[in-house]
Amino acid sequence: MGELSDIPNDPKVGAGCAKALAGDLGWGLGVVFRAYVTAAHAAVAELPGGPRGYQVLAAAARSNVSSQLALAQHLGIDRTVMTYLLDDLEGAGLIERRPDPADRRARQIIATEHGAALLTELDRRLTAAEALLLDPLDEVERETFRLQVRMLATRINVLEPIDDPCALAAQADAELPTPATPLRSTRARR
Repeated sequence: MGELSDIPNDPKVGAGCAKALAGDLGWGLGVVFRAYVTAAHAAVAELPGGPRGYQVLAAAARSNVSSQLALAQHLGIDRTVMTYLLDDLEGAGLIERRPDPADRRARQIIATEHGAALLTELDRRLTAAEALLLDPLDEVERETFRLQVRMLATRINVLEPIDDPCALAAQADAELPTPATPLRSTRARR
């Protein structure tokens, strides 16, 4: 599979397919989503938990996370999965769990110095991946695109909050089209 950087900037590339799918929002969103997911996974590949690990580390470094449960709910991660993810991040020396002074039953999630330093590097990688993905757009178009996506996501999240993020992820994965593979001929060879 080619890298994102191998994609030509020529809008005429794939023109036949683009004409056929010009009005298909789902196709366009799917293509952009797959490219972003691929680039994001590559940028955070060595981090325990990959992109989810990044979200946890970013929340631990940039916000006051009141508890594991609150963090799991905020990020839409199953509580059980969150426990294993936190164990892996803590084992890598990236976060630590401290007793919450306000509630001794709860644990605050805090980024370590090593975790904060790695987060800076991961942010740089993700910014580079995003810039490559949005390269065909000028700076005004990039900001407009980000604003529009943020507005849509915020509104949709309020109207239809995620009840079961694991089921949603499985559904999205099942619905994403996979690259076609050539079919073998069933005719006998002569």
